[in-house]
This record gives sequence, C-alpha cells and structure tokens, in this order.
Amino acid sequence: METESEPYVRLATLRQLHQVMADMNTARSLADTLQTVADGVVTGLGYELACVNLVRPDGDLVVAAFAGNPAAEALITGRVGSRDSWDRRLSMGRHWGDLVFIPHTEGWVLDDDDVPQWYTDGPAPRFEDEWHPSDRLFAPMYTPGVQGGACGELIGVLSVDRPRNGRLPGAWGREALQMYAFQAAIAISNARLRANMQRALVRLEREQQALRASEESFRQAFEYAPSGMAIAEMGGDQHGRILRTNDALCRLLGRPASAMRRYAFSDLVHPEDIGTLLRTSAEGGRAELRLGRRDGTYVWVSLRNSVVADAADGPRFLLTHVEDIEERKRRELQLAHRASHDSLTGLPNSAELRARLSSRLCQRSSIPQALDSARGGTQLGALEPVDAAYGHPAYDANGHGFDFRPGAAAFDAFDHHVHTVAPAEGERDDGAKGLAVLFCDLDGFKSINDRFGHNAGDAVLIEVARRLSRGVRDGDTVARLGGDEFVILADGLGRADAQDLAVRLRNEIIQPIRAEGRAVRVGASFGIGWAHCGMTADEVLKSADERMYVEKRSRPKQHRRAG
Repeated sequence: METESEPYVRLATLRQLHQVMADMNTARSLADTLQTVADGVVTGLGYELACVNLVRPDGDLVVAAFAGNPAAEALITGRVGSRDSWDRRLSMGRHWGDLVFIPHTEGWVLDDDDVPQWYTDGPAPRFEDEWHPSDRLFAPMYTPGVQGGACGELIGVLSVDRPRNGRLPGAWGREALQMYAFQAAIAISNARLRANMQRALVRLEREQQALRASEESFRQAFEYAPSGMAIAEMGGDQHGRILRTNDALCRLLGRPASAMRRYAFSDLVHPEDIGTLLRTSAEGGRAELRLGRRDGTYVWVSLRNSVVADAADGPRFLLTHVEDIEERKRRELQLAHRASHDSLTGLPNSAELRARLSSRLCQRSSIPQALDSARGGTQLGALEPVDAAYGHPAYDANGHGFDFRPGAAAFDAFDHHVHTVAPAEGERDDGAKGLAVLFCDLDGFKSINDRFGHNAGDAVLIEVARRLSRGVRDGDTVARLGGDEFVILADGLGRADAQDLAVRLRNEIIQPIRAEGRAVRVGASFGIGWAHCGMTADEVLKSADERMYVEKRSRPKQHRRAG
C-alpha cells in the first residue's frame, strides 16, 4: 500500500483483492484454499509475510499455510500453538475492530509461549507510525454470518508481518485486512463444507459399493444354494406370502418361480401339518413338515426361518431355508415301522397292539376324578352306584356320557374321550356296540413246522396274516402277538357281529395254503373278548385268550383243523 491518500493505488489494491477473493472461492480443496488465503495477503494487501493458523478439532491452532518466506515456511508449517496462548494474544494489545495489534513494547512477554513464531531483522523505527520488526498484527477469522466475532466461533487467525511501505496500516489498510479476514473465513468454511461433503460422498459411495457387493453375494448365495430358499412377507394380512424363491426350491416342489409367488407356505403345507406350521415361531422358527409338489405328492422338509430387516428397520421379511429331509424321514419311518411291526408278516407287533388298545382305555384311577371334575367337584360317593369297571349306569349304551339325576343333560367327562363298554351278556342282543378283541390261535401249525420245516411255517404265517387283513374292515387292527397267535381289534361291533366275523375269518384260514410247493391246511380257534374302560390292555388280551382256550377245548379235536 504505497500511499493511502492516492485513490488510484486503492483502486488497484481493490482489484487485487477482488482477484484474490475469487481465487479463494474457486480453490479445489481445503489445503489449496488455505494457501490461497496466505498468498492473497502478500499479493493483495501488501504484506511481505503471512501465516494461516487454523483451529483444530481439539481447540489448538496449527500453522496450516505460510507465504512470503520459504525458510520461515519450512520452519513453522505444521507446528501447533495451544489455545490458551492464542487466547492470551488475542486479549492483549490494541484492538482495531476485529484486528489485534501488539506493539514491540508489549510483545516481549510472548517470546517464550508455545505459539510458533518467526523473527525478522530490521532497523528500529525512526517515526511513530513506522513498523518495528517485533510488532505483531493478527486478524481473527470467525464463522460466517457474525461480523465482529463477539458471538462467532473462531476458526483461525491470520498473522501478517512487514508491510511493504514499512508503516503501520492506516484506517483503510485495517479495514481491508479485516474485510479480507472475513472473506477468508467464508472461503475456509466453504472449503471445509466441500471437503466434508466430498468425504461423505466417498464414504457413501464405498458403503453403496459394499452394499452392492453384499447384495450380489446374497443373491448368488440365495440363487445357487443347493437347498431351497424363499423370502416371504412377515406380519400383516399377507404374512407368509412367498415373494421370491431360488431354483433349488422350485425344483424340489416342481413349481416355477412365477407360480410360487401366488402361494403362502400355509397353502402348500400338508393339511395335517398346518398346526405345526402355525406353532412355529416366525423369528428363528424351525419345523419339520410336508410341502405339496405340483404333481400332488408331498415331500418332507425342514423349515427354518430368520428375519431380514433393512438398515432403517423398515419392512421386515422372513428368509426361509427349506431342506429336503425326505430320505431321512423315510428311514425314520422305516425304523419306527420295524419297531412296531412284525418283521415276517408286516402286521403290528405285540407292543404296537398293546399301545393301540391302551389308547382306547382310560384307567380305573382316572374315572372317579373325571366324574368328580365333570360334576364340579361333587364326590363320587354322592352319585349313583357304579360297577367295578365304572361302566354302568354312568355311561349310555354308546359310552358317550353319563347322567346323575333325572332330566340332567349328558356330557363327556373325559374331554372328548369315547368310553369303551362291552355289549351286555345274554341271549338277547340289545343292539349295544363295543370294541371286540378276537384272539386267534392256529390249530395244527406245529406239525407243519415239524414235517416241512420253518420256511413252510413262515409261508403259512404270511398267508394267514394276508387272509386276516383281507377279511377285516378298514380301520380294524390285525396284529401278530407272537408265534402262531394273532389278535384282531374291531370297534363298533355287537356280540353277533363279532361271532360272525370270527366264523368268516376261520373259514378263510382253513382254505389250503401253498407252502414249499405243497398244499397244507391249518385250523383256527377264536376267543372273543371285550374291551371297556377300567381294564388294562393285558387284562383285555388275557380275557380273550381265556375265551379262545374255552372255545378250542369245546370243539372235537378232529374239527380243530383240516388237512
């Protein structure tokens, strides 16, 4: 600033400042902006040295840019001064608006603080307004929008030294420096904002790339998984509706992906497995059930669910893993069948027979409590007498309920259990139905084993089992109790019906049987027992067995078997 009284000099300086400010606001990065600010003090305001001290996140100030002296720049760039030391400096000296001028007569107290400094040599001032080498001039930079700095946030300090004209800045020079600091603060704030935005954009792009890579990994894992995968809606009216399936699941069920989207899992599950599906927890649930194929058959699968939510915890979906367990289930069923069925004839074995029979019988000890519960706690002793089997007169002919008082409504005491009762003894058929237990013992079987060998005996047993199974109704049970003993459970029969069934089965059995290339015959003796609640399975079987021996002994030996 050559001569402040000359207007053309001021105009040229304003032009320089205009260009410097334009350069500040077009710098490409924060570092370029800081350097442009320092250079602008030298080129536009007429100082030989300029330093930009930038406030760091921890509050201290670092020398971020320097202009005018390469040696000084190398010495102090990057060095840090504490915020306390800077606050002390900005509170000293003379305040020219926002500017702080500390003359050499006061600045000696700052020589030992931790603020980075440089020293310039020069002659002592000869005039009162001449610049001394130890004078210090600072231009604080505050956040934009607050001029004067009283309420603004300090973002940095401009340090300037050695005016080219050698004189302290006058009113115009001070105003120019203060205005420049204000514009520099705007440029630095804008550069920081751009830098933050660029970092955010870079981070966002990286996150998006990672998300795309993750989605692609999930897509490939989903599409090419060796077992079935599906994405279904979670919650609401459309809970369980299938949104997406992979090729493995489509192949497993024989349905195209477009068709799968028309279903929910509840539409595909076997009717008997609906309860299992509903009991399965939506989050992390697991179940084994059957899903329907396109051809109408069903396949056993293991269904495992997990929840998928977006980053904002928005719409949630179920990721369902479907594993084909048909082969394992088949082996399990085969093992269960082997454990409950006779290996020779394929009929239910003794254990299975007792289990089926026991499932129809309630025990003695349960009947009084059930009667008391049904009466709301009334003691059994206050009711009508009940016989030893607890079958009469509390139950009707069909075993569905009981009545304690005239006009009282019948009701079921055993939570839908149908009580098993025996038809009444006597010649007259009263029409009552019950669970008949036919105990069958083959006559003459031992002689076949002895004469023709066990292979012939096995062939006879297999054929007898086939004829018995063929001669009963669907739902009846034919079991091999052991050796040449068979038992038939036939529900809903009267005494005459049971006797007719025994005759039909005996006539089937006595027909010739082809065994080991020859025709052989066996006879059969039947004992008819009746199951009713209060008995055990062994008691029922013992009763039928005893009746069978009575029937066997009552027939002449020559009539027990033919051939």
